[in-house]
Amino acid sequence: MPPPPPLLLLAVLVAAAARPGCEFDGSLAGECHRPPAADSATCVDLQLRTCSDAAYNHTTFPTPLQHRSREAVETSSEYILLSVLHQLLEGQCNPDLRLLGCAVLAPRCEGGRVRRPCRHVCEGLREACQPAFDAIDMAWPYFLDCHRYFKREDEGCYDPLEKLRGGLEADEVLPSGLPPTFIRFSHHSYAQMARVLRRTAARCAHVARTYSIGRSFDGRDLLVIEFSSRPGQHELMEPEVKLIGNIHGNEVAGREMLIYLTQYLCSEYLLGNPRIQRLLNTTRIHLLPSMNPDGYEVAAAEGAGYNGWTSGRQNAQNLDLNRNFPDLTSEYYRLAGTRSVRSDHIPIPEHYWWGKVAPETKAIMKWMQTIPFVLSASLHGGDLVVSYPFDFSKHPQEEKMFSPTPDEKTFKLLSRAYAEVHPMMMDRSENRCGGNFLKRGSIINGADWYSFTGGMSDFNYLHTNCFEITVELGCVKFPPEEALYTIWQHNKESLLNFVETVHRGIKGVVMDKYGKPVKNARILVKGIRHDITTAPDGDYWRLLPPGTHIVIAQAPGYARLIKKVIIPARMKRAGRVDFILQPLGVGPKNFLPGLRRTGPHDPLGGASPLGEGTEPNPDPLRARRQPSAGGSKPWWWSYFTSLSAHRPRWLLKY
Repeated sequence: MPPPPPLLLLAVLVAAAARPGCEFDGSLAGECHRPPAADSATCVDLQLRTCSDAAYNHTTFPTPLQHRSREAVETSSEYILLSVLHQLLEGQCNPDLRLLGCAVLAPRCEGGRVRRPCRHVCEGLREACQPAFDAIDMAWPYFLDCHRYFKREDEGCYDPLEKLRGGLEADEVLPSGLPPTFIRFSHHSYAQMARVLRRTAARCAHVARTYSIGRSFDGRDLLVIEFSSRPGQHELMEPEVKLIGNIHGNEVAGREMLIYLTQYLCSEYLLGNPRIQRLLNTTRIHLLPSMNPDGYEVAAAEGAGYNGWTSGRQNAQNLDLNRNFPDLTSEYYRLAGTRSVRSDHIPIPEHYWWGKVAPETKAIMKWMQTIPFVLSASLHGGDLVVSYPFDFSKHPQEEKMFSPTPDEKTFKLLSRAYAEVHPMMMDRSENRCGGNFLKRGSIINGADWYSFTGGMSDFNYLHTNCFEITVELGCVKFPPEEALYTIWQHNKESLLNFVETVHRGIKGVVMDKYGKPVKNARILVKGIRHDITTAPDGDYWRLLPPGTHIVIAQAPGYARLIKKVIIPARMKRAGRVDFILQPLGVGPKNFLPGLRRTGPHDPLGGASPLGEGTEPNPDPLRARRQPSAGGSKPWWWSYFTSLSAHRPRWLLKY
């Protein structure tokens, strides 16, 4: 073909120059090649409900998936998937995956240009969330292809999860001249709380670390700071303690007390305080300042002094988290009248999972299955008293009825450890906050105060080895800032004294004759119908009051072993009581009868809480998450085919 006439070539160049964004590529046809749609676009308002909490307000059409309108996006199977991911994955990777998908289905548009999400964010989420998809036999969504729809950082990408981080990476500079041990006695927003926890962990990195046990419904990390001589590791014979604040979002004093305690423990450890150093070197302490960060945001928006009695109490789903745990107390009362039947480590009933389970509740339960907690306290507000299980009356129709656990004496000891060093709880004035509990020593059995079901303390006691009390820190749920220092002074010693009580009673290791640890062995105390079980390393901790106790260790396949233990009244360090179990063929062939039932294996992903060597039957929820057999479609397939005309075969693995 002969070269184009010079005048024609010049005309093409002039036309290209006159059209913004048009590049001449030297082709004979003189075609105008605009930059890819990823770089140039017409921005419109983002109106997709599922993506309403994205970090941007404008998008563009067509999208990378060639959806040309909002209606086209909303009727697509990709969008339907994003809207139900939380339910499909049972709260895992939420809202991260949804926001990542929104970055593709509704691309970010600014100043007439589209910004692409970062590839490294996608790759990190895929690595973390792939197991959740595998568990329900679902393929990784094609539109979350990290190489096709995402860019490298050097190509100018953005982080679609930046809103979740909420500026947490930025450090907060303290006023000049203040020492690092300075504690600011003020209310802390979520971002401020997270910065304090992470900054404190960095200052005491050899004894502290932060980690998340999950996310709230609105996607905020449930941040924990841990103090231990070896952060991140369970050490043999070292008891585990947890303190939880802000389970009700508008009860904020506990949240602030744990933020202050975090800084105090770190500073005093560095300053060489022998009490704090001994505590952190012999105890693994986990502090969760806010179990309900979403509810706190609602309460904080009204502010101290203006907050109502219930504003922000529930989580973002309008669920009361301290009524959202499985009701095991009713099952305990049913079993208590039957001899030779275990009434501890009660499994979660399968019908519980068909109800509305908050992600915060689920995170706590999974946390409890992961770590062998011995002692716990939940910090509340609204009165001034320490209550202990049971919280649910043994006669459900009775609103107030003394309903003790088999460990009534131990729970009283734990409750007094907090109350008796609290100056206001010991104040003799009956006109003060909490004065009506003065004659009881400022402690009370929960059901004797008022009865309710689904509480966290009862669940701790009946499902795990953990003993939990509830501390009401004052009559004002959202105290003014000027009151926080005084509240800290009243509670600092009580918090420390309570944590130290984890070293009461006995502890030890259960092993076989070869020195191999026996996990899930049962530790029984005669006269107390509540057993505890050994941790995977064979170690155990049994909180007990002073006195003489007959302690029995037993495990399937071994002969039981009985020891007499005397705990002096003033003894403040747990006595060491080890057990070496003999196989049944060697020792006497007697075994303390107990309930050998197969409870449901709940969707928390942890081991069976029964402590038995039996394999529990899977519950329907877990069974439906297993890979399909025989070429049949997974259980979720019919849901998508009923809602969309487009069958998302890209979700099928086979």
